[in-house]
Amino acid sequence: MFILGFAGCIGALRENTFLLKFFSVFLGIIFFLELTAGVLAFVFKDWIKDQLYFFINNNIRAYRDDIDLQNLIDFTQEYWQCCGAFGADDWNLNIYFNCTDSNASRERCGVPFSCCTKDPAEDVINTQCGYDARQKPEVDQQIVIYTKGCVPQFEKWLQDNLTIVAGIFIGIALLQVTGVPHAAVAAG
Repeated sequence: MFILGFAGCIGALRENTFLLKFFSVFLGIIFFLELTAGVLAFVFKDWIKDQLYFFINNNIRAYRDDIDLQNLIDFTQEYWQCCGAFGADDWNLNIYFNCTDSNASRERCGVPFSCCTKDPAEDVINTQCGYDARQKPEVDQQIVIYTKGCVPQFEKWLQDNLTIVAGIFIGIALLQVTGVPHAAVAAG
């Protein structure tokens, strides 16, 4: 991006036709790739959903292995008020949270604190709120933790904000499309 922006800026300042042609060609290629990615995302939305599910479950397995990954999962679950890829039981994939009898962890049959519903009256986060949460009946689980998965919550968020997301993409595309002809005319 730096090289592309540099070529456009210097090409316009110095009236260098080679740099302006370079700028317009690569801006056109980037626009075409973005358009292709958008069409493919729409056509293969089920495949993307499966990949998202696979990605989240792999990261659930490695939840305690990497602090950055742990923070990303916690942020995602808190922001979308979700737990796991398709539900709280996805945390059985993690060695600390699974519900097997051989698991001696205190977090057995639990979920991370980011799955817990927040009490507005509490200022301090209870990091142990998810302990034993999945041993309760589902009706009681809904009081303590989020039971919806992150994949359906992301789909819901995307549908609710589709106008905003589409507007941003159209705005970026218009900026790119208007930049290509001006650079091509100047390089002319």
